[in-house]
Amino acid sequence: MKPHNRLAPYLFAAPAVLVFGFAVLLPMVLTVGYSFTEWNGIGEMVFVGLDNYVRAASDAVLAGSFLHVLGYIAATLVLEVTVGLLLAGVIHARAGGLWFRVAIFTPVMLPMVVVAVLWSFVYNPDFGLLNAALGSAGLSSLAHIWLGDPATALLAVSVVSGWVFAGFYMMIFYAAFRQVPGEVVEAARLDGAGEWALFRQIKVPMIRNAVWVAVLLCVTGGFQGFDLFFVLTNGGPYGATEIPTTLLVKTVFKNGEVGYGSAMAVVLTVIVVVVGLVYARLQRRAEGSGS
Repeated sequence: MKPHNRLAPYLFAAPAVLVFGFAVLLPMVLTVGYSFTEWNGIGEMVFVGLDNYVRAASDAVLAGSFLHVLGYIAATLVLEVTVGLLLAGVIHARAGGLWFRVAIFTPVMLPMVVVAVLWSFVYNPDFGLLNAALGSAGLSSLAHIWLGDPATALLAVSVVSGWVFAGFYMMIFYAAFRQVPGEVVEAARLDGAGEWALFRQIKVPMIRNAVWVAVLLCVTGGFQGFDLFFVLTNGGPYGATEIPTTLLVKTVFKNGEVGYGSAMAVVLTVIVVVVGLVYARLQRRAEGSGS
């Protein structure tokens, strides 16, 4: 049925467009504008051209933060996506599993700040659950200052992220496995395929698109990570867990460098967009080759 007034569709869409423009587009435009200035947020704004971007290109701390986030993404691809895929395979192969799914998914529903505070007690070197468990098992020599050692801090944060989001990816993959035709699985079983062979050779290839989406979510989500790092380590110790988002917040709100922080935000946004575009092209190429 056509609307009587040709303007009706535009009037219905106008509130959403206005909110999007005010909450998303306007801040993006202002951020790009601020990136060409030297400004502390309250004083005089001085135009400096590309100086902030030149500074970002030579900033060793910023470069190190990107290396840290890449390490974090690599760890979460294993701890979140791979573990989630394996868990989904287990619960799909076994009848029932409702309470198992609920238990694994529950951490996703917790506020990330609450998760970070809880795990800060787990990692506490004096009375933390992890060191206490190691001591009870006769492995006191393995007790460690997990968040205070540059060698283990990034991995410790990644483990927390994996504990939270493995259940999220498990549900994505489980839903995808439910769409695999039952007759295909039964035919493979009649041919003598075991559960591991079914999982590796039948089920996973048939949910390839879900795997692509999960990996993309994990990669882009890694670049957006902030709250876990901020609460657990705040970039420490000695910058070992400094990632672009925590460095950006410190630059703007602690150092008062709004212009340089805006340039960092623009650089981060461009990198995430480029990663998304490259990933989409790789996905199309893989689908075209039938892999």
